[in-house]
Amino acid sequence: MKVLTTCVIAGKVTEKPEVITTARGNTMASMIVEAQRPYRNDDGTQTSDRFKVILWRGIADECADVCDVGSHVVIRGRLQANNRMIDDVLYYNCEVIAEKVVYLQ
Repeated sequence: MKVLTTCVIAGKVTEKPEVITTARGNTMASMIVEAQRPYRNDDGTQTSDRFKVILWRGIADECADVCDVGSHVVIRGRLQANNRMIDDVLYYNCEVIAEKVVYLQ
């Protein structure tokens, strides 16, 4: 059975991506994208979630050039779990690995 972890996030950039080069010579960057939840709380406020997005190679370079804090983007990617065991407690963490980024005006 093949498992799909595809996701789409539309939101605004809250942390400008900075490109680094890995030991293997690949470029990568990360950025935080804030997306509003599609409903309001009991008190009428609308909350949002922040997602860490990992960008590789050409996407990393392009996002670093184009994205600023406040830029609106749509990201299609896959989820990647980075779970860690600390003091016999398993902590769950998930990141989005970007496959396509669309820049909105």
